[in-house]
Amino acid sequence: MPHVAWTELEAAARRDALSRIQDQFTADPDRLSRMTLDAAGLHLDLSKQSWSRAGFEAALALARACDVEGRRAALFAGEAVNLTEGRAVLHPALRAPDGAQFRALGEPVSAEVEAVRAEMKAYAQALRYGNETGATGRRFETVLHIGIGGSDLGPRLIWDALRPLDPDVDLRFVANIDPRDMAEALAGLDPETTLAIVVSKSFTTQETLLNAQAAKAWLADALPAEGLAKHFIGVTAAPEKAQAFGCGRTFAFRDWVGGRYSLWSAVSLSCVIALGWEPFQAFLDGAADMDRHFLEAPLEKNAPVLLALAEIYNVDGLLRGARSVAPYAHALRRLPAFLQQLEMESNGKQVRQDGSPVGRQTCPVVFGEPGANGQHAFFQQLHQGSQVVPVDFIIVGRTCDKTPSTYLWANALAQAQALMVGKNEAQAHAELMASGASEAEAGRLVPHKTFSGDRPSTTVLMKRLTPQTLGALIALYEHKTFVEGVIWDINSFDQWGVELGKVLAKALLKDAAKGEPSPELDPSTADLLRRLTA
Repeated sequence: MPHVAWTELEAAARRDALSRIQDQFTADPDRLSRMTLDAAGLHLDLSKQSWSRAGFEAALALARACDVEGRRAALFAGEAVNLTEGRAVLHPALRAPDGAQFRALGEPVSAEVEAVRAEMKAYAQALRYGNETGATGRRFETVLHIGIGGSDLGPRLIWDALRPLDPDVDLRFVANIDPRDMAEALAGLDPETTLAIVVSKSFTTQETLLNAQAAKAWLADALPAEGLAKHFIGVTAAPEKAQAFGCGRTFAFRDWVGGRYSLWSAVSLSCVIALGWEPFQAFLDGAADMDRHFLEAPLEKNAPVLLALAEIYNVDGLLRGARSVAPYAHALRRLPAFLQQLEMESNGKQVRQDGSPVGRQTCPVVFGEPGANGQHAFFQQLHQGSQVVPVDFIIVGRTCDKTPSTYLWANALAQAQALMVGKNEAQAHAELMASGASEAEAGRLVPHKTFSGDRPSTTVLMKRLTPQTLGALIALYEHKTFVEGVIWDINSFDQWGVELGKVLAKALLKDAAKGEPSPELDPSTADLLRRLTA
């Protein structure tokens, strides 16, 4: 039963809190081989996590007690794993090879996926070769991607990770409704050679529609009205609304694709155009490789499962409420922001599937920056802060063809090592004395130069960042997020928490138009509104 497995995991974590990670390598000679694995072009090392062998086994027992294998099968079978909305969740169908047989609630969907992929490929090639042109007959040189949340973060991550140094097509993104974002995106562009792709699942997202209207006005000022629709593409599950807006063409995706899981679909059409089809297909293939690994590997050697169990051990066993993500690759600079949405929107929940309180911590706060930059910012807290924050180190062996990345990855390895081993008072004192400090000065500075160590981390290593390894990396974290949701017994695929603020914003817009707050507003909000409308 899950209750017994939870109790045993918490007891193991209490015991492990009394020992040091570094000592576990001596106590368990097989630790490294047990807690490292290779999957879909990635190497994972979880040996620097806080669990002992007994803690590791307790975590695996919890996964089995919560029926991770059964829920995994239900996900891939297209069952209604999104219970609050009665939907299947089938992002794996979007990257499956041709001939797959995925079904959503019994309805075959793979043929539809393949048809949309073929349409994306044909359109992207026509545009790249100049066969698809704008209102004045000129070929498109720039794509303006308009979306927000899952309709923005995923394609941005793909583009930043895979873009050539001198791309054939200039790809720009707009998400923020601050007019400055649109102004920066449009700077230097020619309306005659600019294609706008508007991405919204419902085609009712307020921020996206406001930005789409601004782009439309900019294009309409320079283009003949009869050709304006050529400059607008809609990517949506509501094609009729996109057409009513003025999109000359639409690409569809279905309601069994959540926004933060949708980058495998036509949501990334802008990247297909800018990169070409072959890199995008390789990106899909890498994710499909991780899907196969997740389905077939035993739990004790299953990369997404072990990542999830390490998180749960830290969050629930050791009460660590945050995790940092440090990619040591400039091309992966968007990964922390992407994972913030993927994990915190999916698992930032406080009730179980049946509506009862979870009664324990769920998703930690996820934050990060590229590691080389983070070392000069928040890593101080990671090493010497009073709160222990586990870290995911993402290391790329070679980030650039022209320059070896040795200095970069050496820093990553050193940071992970330093977090684990620390520096005790005797070591700090000896270093100070060796540097010429007096005994009094050494005694004064020792507390400031001591590192407690025993701080956990996971390392994900790839030789190079390729479309395949990028796809595998993202799919790895998608499945990790799902496994955590299964073990916490929460629905990882709805996001009701973002709705209330949207509803209240509409009411506040009406108050702002009147210049006077409604009587039912709380005093603080009412006062702030008066100040802003004065």
